[in-house]
Amino acid sequence: MLLISVPAMLLLTHTAMFPLISLNSFQAEGLYWLTSSGTAPFGVLTVLVLLGLCFRQIPKAHFLPLFITVSISMVSTLALNQFLKPYFSEPRPNAQLLHQQQLLNINEFYQLAPAQRKPVINDAVNQFTTDPHDVQLSPLIANHWRNEVGFAFPSGHTLFAVTLSMVMSYFLLLSGQYLLPSLLCLWSLGMGFSRMLLGMHWSQDVLASTVIGGLIGLACIWGINRCWPRLATLIATLTNTKPLTTP
Repeated sequence: MLLISVPAMLLLTHTAMFPLISLNSFQAEGLYWLTSSGTAPFGVLTVLVLLGLCFRQIPKAHFLPLFITVSISMVSTLALNQFLKPYFSEPRPNAQLLHQQQLLNINEFYQLAPAQRKPVINDAVNQFTTDPHDVQLSPLIANHWRNEVGFAFPSGHTLFAVTLSMVMSYFLLLSGQYLLPSLLCLWSLGMGFSRMLLGMHWSQDVLASTVIGGLIGLACIWGINRCWPRLATLIATLTNTKPLTTP
């Protein structure tokens, strides 16, 4: 509910997060590195680091169900994100800005294949950075704009962060750990803010992605709790070991 409340408030109050901060600042570049924690290949590293931290903080008998739940939830979010983006075909805020500056025709742009969009937006961003504007881009943010050529809805980064945080926090809280779940919550909030402030997503994208990510996380947690007793017995039979306890 905490994760939902922030983008919901922004949406209900019609508060635009872009362009709110200078995109030619250390603050914007800090947000870029935050958002990169959910971007391939750094997203894989994020999962591995968090799994390593969980391995040290939860009972070893609970780590395997955690690993399985994380794996299923991550595959689910990736598949759903790939399906929903072309279905809704929503332009990104930065593409809308370039369109308003007559540097990009978003109707023609999004009809192109993703590989064909990159040279088009590259030219538009190059022109945007050389012309005088209220919105100035650092080279790092400009390069980020060049590489983000997909649709806006939903926010894959928010989906990734919320789902991962929900699943891992469940197992951590069961083990009496509170610090890492709190940090994961802040990371998820920061991820949504970074996507909006950098011009990648609208508030409704982040809100919907938070709801969907939460539902995916809850569904995967419910599924592992229902299936784990039989799955643990099967694993024990195959490995000739004692069955692991239920999370």
